[in-house]
Amino acid sequence: MRAIIAGLLFAAMAVPECGAEVRLKDISWLRGSRDYQLIGYGLVVGLSGTGDTLRNAPFTEQALQSMLDRMGLNVRGQALRNRNAAAVIVTADVQGGADVGTKIDVTVSALGDATSLMGGSLLLTTLSGPDTASYANAQGAVSVTGFDVAGQSEAVTQGVPTVGRISNGGTMERAPPQPPDDGNLALELKNPDFRTAIAIVDAINAFATKRFGRKAAYERDGRTVVLKRPPQISTPRFMAEIGGLSIEPDTAARVVIDARTGTIVIGQDVQISTVAITHGTLTVRVSETPVVSQPAPRSGGRTVTTSQTQIEVGQTGGPITLLGGTTLSSLVNGLNKVGLKPAGIIAILQAVKTAGALQADLVVQ
Repeated sequence: MRAIIAGLLFAAMAVPECGAEVRLKDISWLRGSRDYQLIGYGLVVGLSGTGDTLRNAPFTEQALQSMLDRMGLNVRGQALRNRNAAAVIVTADVQGGADVGTKIDVTVSALGDATSLMGGSLLLTTLSGPDTASYANAQGAVSVTGFDVAGQSEAVTQGVPTVGRISNGGTMERAPPQPPDDGNLALELKNPDFRTAIAIVDAINAFATKRFGRKAAYERDGRTVVLKRPPQISTPRFMAEIGGLSIEPDTAARVVIDARTGTIVIGQDVQISTVAITHGTLTVRVSETPVVSQPAPRSGGRTVTTSQTQIEVGQTGGPITLLGGTTLSSLVNGLNKVGLKPAGIIAILQAVKTAGALQADLVVQ
């Protein structure tokens, strides 16, 4: 059985009626143990003539002057013309629980008109959090995967040479704020759903009753499950034990469409009420053929170029097709009968949703 239009419709032809079980830690996260984002302003030096043009990036010149001042060199009032330095923005994501001395990866992005950061080294840069407090320092050689090579009449660029990365280039100097461990924990579902929340509560309580002799969870809403940690166990061990519990999550019926790439993703529970569909296209083709008009010799005329226009109009269509399905496999079979390109399938799905026959959320990206 063929897939719809060269594999651009990513839906299985045969889908089991029951969903697969997943681990609790893969569909939820502990409230408070979130990533902490850091940002800083720094300088990358050692570039081979690909840095900022100081005349066009005055902030780079100011940063260089301030750095040299701290090193005892006075260059104020002098025109700097080197292109071996670039102003950059340094960012990092710190995982929850990071402590002083933890190594983190940092991303370096050019701020001025530098053409490449390849071969450069980041000078010591302080990284701050949303509260403007300093949490980490970053320094090291920048690793760039893209490149930019230019000649007098041709240039070749691959990837993004103005963005690089330093693995383990940052060091935590202060631990991010963490919520107090008072035994009251909460799980946040990555995809909120009431049935999934109930399934999580039932699985945790069944495990906790057998393991600790008491229930340890209750549902607050479709997004949050509140946990009560037993006093005889620590929070990390408790989360490690319940994180491996398997449940079968429930998801909302959804169709995701990306009209730019022609990608269509259909969820397992999507259903279409029986509808009759026909799809036709109108094609108008305009052809311009140049015609050269050559005057007779010694006639005083001149050679001119005119155009000959030819317009063709064609309309294609097909018979009316019944489309409907109670399972994903029958829905895909019905769409296969239409036999259209992705643009046509997208138009049909949008029209079916407008008609009220698509029993799912339609997300257009």
